[in-house]
Amino acid sequence: MKIVIETPKYSFWKYNKTEKGYEKAFFSPLLTIFNYGFVEGTKSADGMEEDVVVLPHMPRGSTLKRDTFDGIVKFLDDSIRDDKKIVYISGFHSPVLLAYYFRLYALFKIFLYAFRERRIATCRFEGIEFRKLR
Repeated sequence: MKIVIETPKYSFWKYNKTEKGYEKAFFSPLLTIFNYGFVEGTKSADGMEEDVVVLPHMPRGSTLKRDTFDGIVKFLDDSIRDDKKIVYISGFHSPVLLAYYFRLYALFKIFLYAFRERRIATCRFEGIEFRKLR
């Protein structure tokens, strides 16, 4: 599988890859503590490619190939299953820190839907499972 990094670690901006390149989707009050990307050529329940969290830092546009994933972040976004696969390459990793981040991110997404679309949305972090770590 080919993984493409859209939003690099330490960014406040969430990016989406489009035909024109990487476009800013929204500003998050939470600093991204991991790389955020997608599995090219896949489709998830929200109609976009499957999300991937990659540890450690990689520049936007970086790609990597993987046959397996090291875990999963279970997440519900606007009542739609929006899990994030985890790829751990090396360095520091903390399930507790990731869980804290995604709990705050779920709250932020609720406020984002209320502010942008003027409606109540169900967004929820439901846990992290690490399958294997080198």
